[in-house]
Amino acid sequence: MTLPPFPPDYRASGVLLHVTSLPSPYGIGDVASAVAWIDRLREAGQSWWEALPRSFSSDAVDYAAVASFKHRLLEIGDLPFFVSPDSSDVWANPELLLLDEHRRPRFVAGVPPDYFSAEGQLWGNPVYDWDALRRTGYRWWLYRLRALLAHVDVVRLDHFRGFAAAWHVPAGAPTAQSGRWVPGPGNDLLSAVQNDLGALPFIAEDLGQITPDVYALRDRFGVPGTRVLQFAFDGHSDNPYLTSTYVANTVVYTGTHDNPTTREWYEEIPDDQRRNLWSSLKRPWGANHEAALALMNLAWSSIAALAIAPLQDVLNLGREARMNVPGCADGNWRWRCTEQMLTGPAFEGLRELTAASSRSVERYSPITFATAVTR
Repeated sequence: MTLPPFPPDYRASGVLLHVTSLPSPYGIGDVASAVAWIDRLREAGQSWWEALPRSFSSDAVDYAAVASFKHRLLEIGDLPFFVSPDSSDVWANPELLLLDEHRRPRFVAGVPPDYFSAEGQLWGNPVYDWDALRRTGYRWWLYRLRALLAHVDVVRLDHFRGFAAAWHVPAGAPTAQSGRWVPGPGNDLLSAVQNDLGALPFIAEDLGQITPDVYALRDRFGVPGTRVLQFAFDGHSDNPYLTSTYVANTVVYTGTHDNPTTREWYEEIPDDQRRNLWSSLKRPWGANHEAALALMNLAWSSIAALAIAPLQDVLNLGREARMNVPGCADGNWRWRCTEQMLTGPAFEGLRELTAASSRSVERYSPITFATAVTR
């Protein structure tokens, strides 16, 4: 098994799919359906599965309908970067968070205005008292990481920049615009994790407003960074998402769970970005239905050690299959694939692309990893 940081000659690929999106007769994807899914991935030459944090419709999850049926089975959790204000973590460990005398947040987490939102994102999570955590040797963080790594091989740290600095917004503010950057634990915490675990089995989600200190922290510990091809075609030759700028210790995505599907993305971008995409492939202008495969070809042929595509892109699906819209509270995490979708020619094409780019599963043991979601 090869875990991050990746050696220079490592080449593998995988698929991003939330467990709840798997086909199942019980209203929502589950562990039983995951077994068949892993077999299908291996047949398609894939080494990695990235899972996301959890009337019985065949194409959408009805959480209210399945809640009581699945209650005992779902008690399985994830490792968010921040914690919910009404969580057991806050109740049991108020001294580790910046709370008032009523145990309510004095500041809440979010991000400033960016690609996804003109007003920023106001998540509402309480933020950490890093001085208090440091005095405990970061024991709470170490326990949580060990618990998650009992179930997966690698953790994708959503909002990696929070380790360098996090956006603190005064509680009660209507938007995230009034926040400020507050330094995080950085080197101190990652050193403690490395000493405790003997390794750092992480992938850094280093997207958004990233400053040099975040890249320095990532590279100091050899944590692979993340690159998303949907961000690459603004016409600037120094765009960090262009494959020509990658180092080997990188994970490249066509898009993530926070992006539109590539087909939807291509239908919405301006013509100059479409032109830049096809120019990068040195081929004539393509049609809407060709965009997802084009980005997969770029990702799989890149120098990045690991290439990942959401299942929606493998299946060349459009806006109806989007998983999450950042900053939007309703309608997310509902998309499901059907059994028929998994029996078409797309997986044969994925196997051929993976073999042609020397990323086939025969070279490596299968690996699963989980995204630690901040919100």
